Amino acid sequence: MQEEKENPNLHYWGNASEEDHYKSHGVKGSTSFYTSPRGLSLFTRSWLPLSNPPPHRGIIFMIHGYGNDISWTFQSTPIFLAQMGFACFALDLEGHGRSEGLRAFVPNVDAVVQDCLSFFNSIKQDPQYHGLPCFLFGESMGGAICLLIHFADPKGFDGAILVAPMCKISDNVKPRWPIPQVLMFVANFMPTLPIVPTADLVAKSVKVEEKVIIAEKNPMRYRGKPRLGTVLELLRVTDQLSQQLSKVSIPFIVLHGSADVVTDPNVSKALYEEAKSEDKTIKIYDGMMHSLLFGETDENIEIVCKDILSWLEERCKG
Repeated sequence: MQEEKENPNLHYWGNASEEDHYKSHGVKGSTSFYTSPRGLSLFTRSWLPLSNPPPHRGIIFMIHGYGNDISWTFQSTPIFLAQMGFACFALDLEGHGRSEGLRAFVPNVDAVVQDCLSFFNSIKQDPQYHGLPCFLFGESMGGAICLLIHFADPKGFDGAILVAPMCKISDNVKPRWPIPQVLMFVANFMPTLPIVPTADLVAKSVKVEEKVIIAEKNPMRYRGKPRLGTVLELLRVTDQLSQQLSKVSIPFIVLHGSADVVTDPNVSKALYEEAKSEDKTIKIYDGMMHSLLFGETDENIEIVCKDILSWLEERCKG
């Protein structure tokens, strides 16, 4: 691939093999493919504590954001959580990363929710994880999918970690009138057309300039314009979600940067205020942008990771 030729490093951490990188962090990683009930081949990863047998404290089911995948910088968070004793699992969503589907085309988010639920339930059935608390983790679009999974299976998970969740698409990245009306009309005939005008999301998400370069070099990142059908589906789902925040009952922590212009921190505040969850926490980080767990300074990322870990540990006691 052209991107790989231009990239001096095999991985975002350098040229060390995945196995050596994981081992140096006390983590065991694995990859596989999972066939969803609708027949899609989905790429999956796991990150587990290296000790044998590993002292699992809980299971974390993780969902990436739009245009992203689970094989590049996304890995830094599950590696950290596995170091802390959590068994982490994730999959590339339809049309993303190494999973089947037209690149970045998500025509039906409800079907994606069922894909995730099926994969996560298959992990839960493994005897070594029986009795462990199960948590959802989602970044951006993945945060919205976590809430939809919760609606589909209200008792299936013990909590959710929502990082800059896309409960509503920020007006800062939406195309202006009359473009949406024109696009909606064209989408009826050509939903896969990649013509939606948007700003570069990496530049709007990542604060540290050196990390923008790393994010750009992800060989699996979708670089084209958003497809009409995907944008309309995300607008539908986020509009639906923003009107159903009061139905959220799962324990959750929502984390958002005050300077996020991709997803709206005010909607996260509304989620916190309106959700009927008895156990809910919100963290708004002053001046931080959309990519809280990679794009910020290392010091800021450490703050966010500590908040996530503290929240998890409080709910895994005993």
